[in-house]
Amino acid sequence: MSTPLAEFLKRWAITTLAVLIAAKIVPGVAADTFGSLIIASLLLGLFNATLRPLLIILSVPLACFSVLLFIIALPLINAGLFLLVGRIVKGFHVDGFWSALFGSLVVSAVSFAAGALARKKGPPPPGPPAASSGPGPGKVSPGEGPIIDV
Repeated sequence: MSTPLAEFLKRWAITTLAVLIAAKIVPGVAADTFGSLIIASLLLGLFNATLRPLLIILSVPLACFSVLLFIIALPLINAGLFLLVGRIVKGFHVDGFWSALFGSLVVSAVSFAAGALARKKGPPPPGPPAASSGPGPGKVSPGEGPIIDV
C-alpha cells in the first residue's frame, strides 16, 4: 500500500521530469540549475493543488457562458501558473505568455503519460463467483425448473 508521502514524491518526480523536458524543448523556458528546476516543479505542484481549483471555480461563469470558453480557459490557467512560477523562482525563466502556454502543455502531456505508466495495476476486480458443479441448497439447475412459455 502506498503512503501519502510516497504518492507525493512520485507526483513530484513526474512533475520535475515534465518541467525538465519542457525546459529542454520549449524556447523561452529554461532552468539555470537543477535546484531551481526542483523548486519550480514543487511550486507548480503546490499551485496546481491549491490555486488551480480556486481558479477553476472562478472560471465557472465562463463555462456557463460557453463550454468552448471553459475548455480554452484551462490551458490559460496553466500558462498563468507557469508564468507565476517563472517570476517567483530565481533561476527558472519563462520569457512570456507563449513560452508559458507551450511549456504548460508539454508539462501536462508528459505528466499525463508518465503518470499513466507509473500507476500500479492492482489485482483484477472481483468477478462473479465461480460456477459450482451443481446447484446449492434451494437452487435449481438450468433445465430443471418449471418452463414458463408466454
